[in-house]
Amino acid sequence: MTDSCTGFPLTRHQRDTAAGIELSYWLVTDQGPRCVTIPAQEAVFFVRQQDLERLASVLADLSGWRCQPLPLNNLHNQPVAALYTQRLSVMHSIIERLRQEGIPMMEEDIRPADRYLMERFIHAGARWTQREGRSRLIAADYQPRFRVLSLDIETTLRADRILSIALQSEEAAQVLMLGPERAHAEIRYCADEKRLLQVFVDTLQAWDPDILIGWNVIGFDLRVLQQRAEALGVRLCLGRDQQPLNLGQYGSNRHYARLAGRVVLDGIDSLKGATWHFERYALEYVAQTLLGRGKAIDSVSDRGASIQRMYAEDQQALAYYNLEDCRLVSDIFSRTGLIEYYTERTRLTGLALDKIGGSAQAFDNLYLPALHRAGYVAPEYASGQTGDHVPGGHVMDSRPGLYRNVLVLDFKSLYPSIIRTFQIDPLGLTLGLQQSESSSNCLPGFLGARFDRQHAILPGIIERLWHARDQAKAAGQQAVSQAIKIQMNACYGVLGSDVCRFYDQRLSASITLRGQEILTQTAAQIEAAFGYQVIYGDTDSVFVWLGDSLSPQAAHAEGPRLAEALNHWWQQRLRQEYDLESALELQYETCYRRFLMPRMRDSELGSKKRYAGLRWSAEGEDVLVFKGLEQVRSDWTRLAKDFQQDLFAQIFNDQPCADLVRQRVAALLAGELDEQLVYHRRLRRPLHSYQRNVPPHVRAARQLCEHYQQQGLPVPLQQGDSVAYVITLQGPEASELGTQTLDYSHYIDKQLRPVADSILPFVGLNFDSLIRPQLPLF
Repeated sequence: MTDSCTGFPLTRHQRDTAAGIELSYWLVTDQGPRCVTIPAQEAVFFVRQQDLERLASVLADLSGWRCQPLPLNNLHNQPVAALYTQRLSVMHSIIERLRQEGIPMMEEDIRPADRYLMERFIHAGARWTQREGRSRLIAADYQPRFRVLSLDIETTLRADRILSIALQSEEAAQVLMLGPERAHAEIRYCADEKRLLQVFVDTLQAWDPDILIGWNVIGFDLRVLQQRAEALGVRLCLGRDQQPLNLGQYGSNRHYARLAGRVVLDGIDSLKGATWHFERYALEYVAQTLLGRGKAIDSVSDRGASIQRMYAEDQQALAYYNLEDCRLVSDIFSRTGLIEYYTERTRLTGLALDKIGGSAQAFDNLYLPALHRAGYVAPEYASGQTGDHVPGGHVMDSRPGLYRNVLVLDFKSLYPSIIRTFQIDPLGLTLGLQQSESSSNCLPGFLGARFDRQHAILPGIIERLWHARDQAKAAGQQAVSQAIKIQMNACYGVLGSDVCRFYDQRLSASITLRGQEILTQTAAQIEAAFGYQVIYGDTDSVFVWLGDSLSPQAAHAEGPRLAEALNHWWQQRLRQEYDLESALELQYETCYRRFLMPRMRDSELGSKKRYAGLRWSAEGEDVLVFKGLEQVRSDWTRLAKDFQQDLFAQIFNDQPCADLVRQRVAALLAGELDEQLVYHRRLRRPLHSYQRNVPPHVRAARQLCEHYQQQGLPVPLQQGDSVAYVITLQGPEASELGTQTLDYSHYIDKQLRPVADSILPFVGLNFDSLIRPQLPLF
């Protein structure tokens, strides 16, 4: 008899049993969640055959392992053997002992539960079959539909008692409230906190979600729930196996949650992992930015006291507030497509759905199965060539000025296209170095690298991702396209990182130095063949000035023609010089009707990675774009950002600007702009670790924490939080306190002046001359 099902591998687990290592996978299927087990498995990693005799001596007193010579080599062309164990505990002991003895190991860090999926190319779909007691998984196509539950709790100020728990999904919403049990249409009351936790566990198990989401849900909500459950003797069994929640931490501020059959996605970490960037990651700020609405409370800054008041006086309002936080998180996930993004990332790479980061592991999942089938295993971690200086992307010297008609041409995914074109590949490097420099089967790299033309693996992986991204973009699948783009770029990133097992500076240099060569030769060809000036270039983009005489329409029309001609030139050149098909693709990106390349401060040289422009639109809705300037930096005030927006708009549209400058300074001195003077800076380290050269935001944060402690309240700021502060005549002060007189001269010199000095000289004006009549006022 055969049993089978097809689904999405949601969680993966491994444990020792008497019969060997048991692997278990919870699948999301059309028929509901299903746990499948693969019994009697072995863990495996690789060692050099030349070390077998020494290894046997080192492990002589250990049992439960065996070695098998294999017809495989490592990337140093040394024959290898597989070391097998039937118990995880034995494997860990062996790895520790071999590490102490300095015996090289390869792929010893790959968990058996991960390797089983990886070697079978199982990513987002798996078919499980069981016949005559034998289980196995194979890759399959499957599109999951997840049940998602948003979770939020409210507590006392010290988080030593839970007041309410809100749960919300597409189908239902529920608020559990601490209080005398009574009938209520919207709130379920629980007589004591122990009962509250028990009802929460029962409710979650009944709703049976695949994914739990929330805001700092692991670091706060689940942590507090676990602490209170332990204090009250409640088993917080939230997994599908009815086992307690397992929380942990890695690094200084990264938390994880392990639940059999469910994953937990934190909103903050998930947004960062999907490359969303915000000035601040408070739920209120992100919700207002993305959704245009925020928390159901009048004073967000005083929400702790407000929550206590609502619990004492208006519990229905507290329930609404609690549930609205759940809805905000759900709507943020929906608005950003986070679950679609992480699902597609799993489909592409095989990474677990809740794995944040993981570029090196994703690379392994894509590369190692193909490498093994080619007859090789991965090298030891970071055992490739080092000691050389490998520069990053090339940033050209800029030509400062205020221009009209500047085009931006951008190489589409430059580093991935270099990998495809020049066959950059770890295995290709190994095979290429076995051949002579004059061999026609080799392609030259940098730092002495040579790459085999015929047996590269990585270019094929990149090509598949490339075509998949083109299809996703054509279908309007933004989350899918972004996931693929990040993974393609990560293929370069891991090769240049010493946390990657394939790290070798010849690989990364053959990408970045080739990129520099391509950028500089493209700029030279533009100037030689077309007579245009390249005023700036950065990594994969060139900024081309067409002259001031063209109309914006004519400049826009020149962009595609220029890109097409340069692509044709690269195709011919690479075919003639290297006998290669070019995967380089230069695209016309933008036409700036006006463009500013500022000078470096206190210098006549042009700046780098800082510019602004008025992007032309055929629909007549030109857009101001800022790069690296005050407008887009989180450590500048609203005063500077609004002033820059208004001043640049005036100048780019050929309008007089002197009155604007004078009026803005006058309004500042009159106290009309006080609400725009708040700085926001993030605490990169714990407060106590700042000892020397204490920056202003840390001084303000300490003041605020002392104020809260004097009130008997919890410390409001931790590492990673953003500090809101102003500069007063007495120095920095937390904006929440607001007790001192603001230092307007500071804001003129440090906020308005840098903005003005970046552009006024290009129109013959001087900031000091414009505001001098007003200076005696302060």
